[in-house]
Amino acid sequence: MADNQQTESSDKQPVDAPILPRTYGILPGSSTAPKMEWPELIGHTPEEAEKKIKEDMPRVQIQVVQANSFVTMDFNRGRVRLYLDPSGKVERPPRIG
Repeated sequence: MADNQQTESSDKQPVDAPILPRTYGILPGSSTAPKMEWPELIGHTPEEAEKKIKEDMPRVQIQVVQANSFVTMDFNRGRVRLYLDPSGKVERPPRIG
């Protein structure tokens, strides 16, 4: 009977242990979510867009996609694609993925 009580009490967590929120990509204590999209960069050159994105997310990999090019459909949190129009300007909002 004593063995049964020990296993019950060891399976339970202490009542006063804090439950921490899960933060994916957000620093604890920060009140703003990380930026996922940059619509303000439409019409800019790839160099200007890359500079702005790197200011917001320094570790992200920038991938420039020329007009009428094919890309894979995989999602990658460490990548931002810059889709260019035929004149070489950013055509649609760059976003993570």
